[in-house]
Amino acid sequence: MHSRVECYDCVFDADNTRMSAVVDADMTETVYGNQDDSSDMSERVQMLAANIYQEFERLIQKYDENVVKELMPLVVAVLESLDQTLRERQEVDIELDLLREDNDQLLTQYEREKQLRKSAELVC
Repeated sequence: MHSRVECYDCVFDADNTRMSAVVDADMTETVYGNQDDSSDMSERVQMLAANIYQEFERLIQKYDENVVKELMPLVVAVLESLDQTLRERQEVDIELDLLREDNDQLLTQYEREKQLRKSAELVC
């Protein structure tokens, strides 16, 4: 069962952290987060989105849909930006690990060649 909050111009699905905004009366919507991308969304961002969803739901129940309708696109943009930043950070971390491994291998190779040269000089 989908848990869904709809207001005059926004929709938010907590199950898959999809958020979008309805732009006209015939319910045509502008998507602020691709539903397919949500499966790739980091667990950290999904948890934040779920917590924000719960807070939006509480605010809507207590006050009105209008309370969050202009805030929703901003929150979606921030969550997407955060997710993209986390992805980029993971890529940089992977690249850094690879560079450290390369550095360690080069250092090991250098030490080995240094030792071999030292041994060759002693023989001559």
